[in-house]
Amino acid sequence: MIDTMQETSSLAPASDVLLAPPRHLMAVELPRAAWGMVEYGLRRYRLTRDRFGDDRPVLILPGLFNTDRSNVFLRRYLRSVGYRPYGWALGRNLGQRTIGPDGNRLIDRIAAIAADTGQPVTLIGISLGGIMARFIAHRRADLVREVITVSSPFAGPAHATNVWRAFELVSGERIESANVRRLAAECAVPLPVPTTAIWSRSDGLVNGYACRAPEHQGMRDIEVRSSHVGVQWRAQVLEAIGGVLAGNNAPLPGDSGTC
Repeated sequence: MIDTMQETSSLAPASDVLLAPPRHLMAVELPRAAWGMVEYGLRRYRLTRDRFGDDRPVLILPGLFNTDRSNVFLRRYLRSVGYRPYGWALGRNLGQRTIGPDGNRLIDRIAAIAADTGQPVTLIGISLGGIMARFIAHRRADLVREVITVSSPFAGPAHATNVWRAFELVSGERIESANVRRLAAECAVPLPVPTTAIWSRSDGLVNGYACRAPEHQGMRDIEVRSSHVGVQWRAQVLEAIGGVLAGNNAPLPGDSGTC
């Protein structure tokens, strides 16, 4: 079974410098993602046998260069257990090219959902989508109920990932530009709404330790065992998201206990 591999300790922050994941982890990203898809199929019915949701609106933000199609299994899971999931309907995630310089297009989407449902919206962001969710929660906390980030490197430098060059290519932004650094600093600040970070230390594309901030008071920290690619359809991740949405304060699978 592919994901019985030992967790690496090479990414642990022994110093203040976070490094990008090593090549051997990046090399097995696709096989691990494929196994995650198989696991989802095997556990699908057990995952959705209980309906515990309260019909709240949940908006899912895709990762870099991805669209709403990448989150179809997550939306299906959330709908099955009783929530009202939405795609972001903005096409491919190309950073600010997609959401607008001040996130205005994404804010408009969230505001429309909030107006339609009469309640603030829970944001679940995958990778870059999670960083965007944090950005919006800072700018328009009145529209946001809570934020769940999944493998989103909001707490570390861009060079602690193996995708920073891809980000520059598709977004048209340089990671060392004043604008990107300013936005990154804003997203790293503790949020004014309830927050959960789901992360994996064996992530092959981003350093897992850059995806969590245990020093943030009130932030829940849940560690999972997963690749970066396909993390949003991993059964353990779906269980963790479901537990957070249900207000489960008991330890979840992989919960580090940081609250």
